[in-house]
Order: sequence, then structure tokens, then C-alpha cells
Amino acid sequence: MSLKSLLAAVAALSLATPALAEIKIEDAYARAAMANAKAGAAFMHIVNTGTEDDRLVGASSEIAGKTELHTHKDAGDGVMKMVHVEEGFAIPAGGMHMLKRGGDHVMFMGLKGPMNDGDSVTVTLSFEKAGDVTVEIPVDLKRKDKMSH
Repeated sequence: MSLKSLLAAVAALSLATPALAEIKIEDAYARAAMANAKAGAAFMHIVNTGTEDDRLVGASSEIAGKTELHTHKDAGDGVMKMVHVEEGFAIPAGGMHMLKRGGDHVMFMGLKGPMNDGDSVTVTLSFEKAGDVTVEIPVDLKRKDKMSH
């Protein structure tokens, strides 16, 4: 193979590879309400440094029987209810989307074990354009979420 052919192949491959670097995960943490809880959640800032809008469409983790994208909706009379968001969350180009307590979040249902303070949780976030992004999220049971108030 000539150098010219090799460079052409490398250039073609780089154009075909998804731009995973366009999505950054910042300030992530996970928690459960209590030691023997059957559910937990993860919160983070998802930053899109790219020039195209993207969408978080799913999440998976081996710590739970089911992992979904959730939000809180007003069920009426001021009662908030958690609901699965099948369409996911838009992440605008050059912008961010916050997953925070009391709002959008990654929900772990049917925890297979305790979420202990100081442990970490492996979560794979699935994006329409960026593909799968796997992150290690620290478990922080003491954290008070400044951004949700």
C-alpha cells in the first residue's frame, strides 16, 4: 500500500468515526435514598461541545435490573411523579443539559446491591449522534445538590 493510499484510508476512517469527543460529562454523582433502597439515581451536566444538536436516548448499568431516563412531572395538586422519558433529553450544540435532583435524571430500578458512599457506578449513556459514552460515576450520599434549589 502506498503512503498516499494509507493517508486516504486514515482520512476516510476518521470521517466515518462518530465524534464521541463532542459530548462531555461533568460534575456527575449517584446516590440512593437509604442503605437498603431498591432504587437510585445519577445526576450530571451533559455538555455538547460540537456544532450539531444531539440527544441522550438511553442509559444502562449493571447495578440495577432496569436503568431509564426519568423526569419529575406535576401529577396535579402539587404532587410530583417520576416518569420515564422515552424520547430522551435534547443536548443542544454548544450547550448543555443538566440531570439534577427534582428534575431529569438517570434512574436505577431494582438495585442489585447497596450504593455505598465512595463507591463508583459504571453507566453507559447512549446518544443519537455521539453513540455510547461510558462513565464512572462516584456514589456520594452526603452531597446536597446546589443546582436544584
